[in-house]
Amino acid sequence: MLLYDSARSGNCYKVRLLLAHLGIPYERRELSVHDRANRPALLGGLNPALRVPTIVLDDGRSLGESNAILWYFGDHTRYVPDDRYERAQVLQWQFYEQYDHEPNIAVPRFWLHYKGGAIDPVALAARQSAGYRALDAMEKHLAGREFLVGSRYSLADISLYAYTHVAEEGNFDMARYPAIRSWLARVAAQPGHVTIDA
Repeated sequence: MLLYDSARSGNCYKVRLLLAHLGIPYERRELSVHDRANRPALLGGLNPALRVPTIVLDDGRSLGESNAILWYFGDHTRYVPDDRYERAQVLQWQFYEQYDHEPNIAVPRFWLHYKGGAIDPVALAARQSAGYRALDAMEKHLAGREFLVGSRYSLADISLYAYTHVAEEGNFDMARYPAIRSWLARVAAQPGHVTIDA
């Protein structure tokens, strides 16, 4: 099995984290987040969006989009609840992650640490403001809870951990979020956990 990957990407890290939890071996092929010139040649027949992560299964079938990949490997494991409502809640948090959280946490991180060159301060401030709204919603939900859905660690936690745990790289003040910080520690303590730079 082959994972087209970027070490810096939280979306790719989600996949590596779940595969580590499940003990599934795979080969990694690193792609640049800056130079995308070779993406059509490498991913054109595998992922119409030409994005990482893209995984190629042992039978040659491919799958893109981080949360879809998580469901492919995570379904019918301890990381997906059996209860129908809780399964829908996992999806709710994953849609939230891609719509409200990732665009506004990951983008400032990329601009400030990896892009290089000038940054539009107005655009950065707008993303950070929206990022704080996303973090505020997580903080409110996690107050008095161990994990995002039900009482156990799930794909929802994996999805939101990926960029939340590096939010400070986007100049987010995580001292404002005691419930999130406690949750981050619980996620990092899960069996089989690997770090983003592992």
